[in-house]
Amino acid sequence: MTIKQFVYSAAALAFMSAPALADVDFSGKTIEWVIPFSETGGSAKWANFFAPLLAQELPGKPTVIVKFMPGAGSTKGANWFQEQRYEDGTLLFGTSGSTQFPYLLGDPRVRYEYSDWIPVMASGTGGVAYLNPEAGKKFDGSANNLKDLNFIYGSQGATRLDLVPLLAWRMLGMNVEPVFGIKGRGDGRLMFERGEATIDYQTTTGYLGGSLSMVEDGKAVPMMTWGALDENNNIVRDPTFPDLPTFKEVCEATDGCETSGEAWDSWKAFFIAGFPVQKIAFLPQGTPDDVVEAYTEAFDAVRNRPDFKKIAAQQVGKYDVFVGKGAEQATKEGTTVSPEAKAYVTDWLQEAYGVSLN
Repeated sequence: MTIKQFVYSAAALAFMSAPALADVDFSGKTIEWVIPFSETGGSAKWANFFAPLLAQELPGKPTVIVKFMPGAGSTKGANWFQEQRYEDGTLLFGTSGSTQFPYLLGDPRVRYEYSDWIPVMASGTGGVAYLNPEAGKKFDGSANNLKDLNFIYGSQGATRLDLVPLLAWRMLGMNVEPVFGIKGRGDGRLMFERGEATIDYQTTTGYLGGSLSMVEDGKAVPMMTWGALDENNNIVRDPTFPDLPTFKEVCEATDGCETSGEAWDSWKAFFIAGFPVQKIAFLPQGTPDDVVEAYTEAFDAVRNRPDFKKIAAQQVGKYDVFVGKGAEQATKEGTTVSPEAKAYVTDWLQEAYGVSLN
């Protein structure tokens, strides 16, 4: 099942947690946190960040192992998790927007149902698009000088989270040719590093953990973020990257790109579904309430650590973390789009890439 695994033991950490539920005890047990992507992407870095903290806060301080089950843009792992049932509370599953989008679009390969799973933690993220140095020299805050270039992009698939950058670049009038079939966004970054791709995007964890060093070395030029949402649902600058323009800003500066109308509304709907609630941790069907509460309390303790905001900003970014009822509501928002947005995107996928979801 695994390609690679990372083991985290609470015993290796120096600080102690407050007592958790007395009737749930994971002493001596191993928690398997399954991620349906490769070990090189943002979801891997997200789980690797939270795993040792979770190990410290769960009752009995178990070992937490992050395992990877890549394939079909995460659909393989999600279909597998759908068949799992509660046994002893030692299975956790992590999804991303690339798992949510096929579900939202009615992809025929989807055999999983989000409402069957039990969310215990959800967190938002951002995304940064960047260019190779040649194109970066032409970027002036708009895409006007990029429209005569032909870009190559390593993609997991048009119905995955890559839908957001692919539609954004189309709205900007850019010629971006996706190479489909990579197993994770980290593989797309590797294509960019090898010169096989000339444009890329990474979620915040992947950008901070891998792409930022390329920017610092002059091998990549940041173009824009997708932005974040304020309390009125307006797109504003990403709090992790406040110096970078948002896609909305670049669109407003680019001839022919509109921040109103059908295309914009559809892009924004999928952005909201895919990024403010991008990473979700689930327990399987049938998990007892006391085990759910133990995980909820553990993740709550993690996000309330005195040093959490500082260490999170460095590794996963400055985004909200939801637990309990908040995680349930966030999951609902992340797995819902309007019929109009779905219809627009479905038609675009058919027209642009020959992807039929009927």
